[in-house]
Amino acid sequence: MTPTLDVKENEKEIVVKADLPGMDEKDINLTIHNGVLSLRGEKKSEHTDERENYHVMERSYGSFQRSIRLPDTIDEDKAEARFDKGVLTISLPKRPETVSAQKKIQIKGG
Repeated sequence: MTPTLDVKENEKEIVVKADLPGMDEKDINLTIHNGVLSLRGEKKSEHTDERENYHVMERSYGSFQRSIRLPDTIDEDKAEARFDKGVLTISLPKRPETVSAQKKIQIKGG
């Protein structure tokens, strides 16, 4: 199982969304260490019945890990996450000094 991710950025934050259908937040481990956001977890099978003969089994189970390198502009101490209806949303605010430090450079013609 490899969860799909969306990563978007605006002037104030980076937002990461991960699809984790059928999981509970207790089965998810989310950390930031040395500028790397790591998402780990395990999706467990509801039950195992040795007597059942599966013809098709497309639902995936097992452990996974995804990691994303974050820019230096992120304020790791203010990161927040919420889990709702199988979607994990992680908000990673930028440090205020990096938001205002951006400067537009005027381009002159030759």
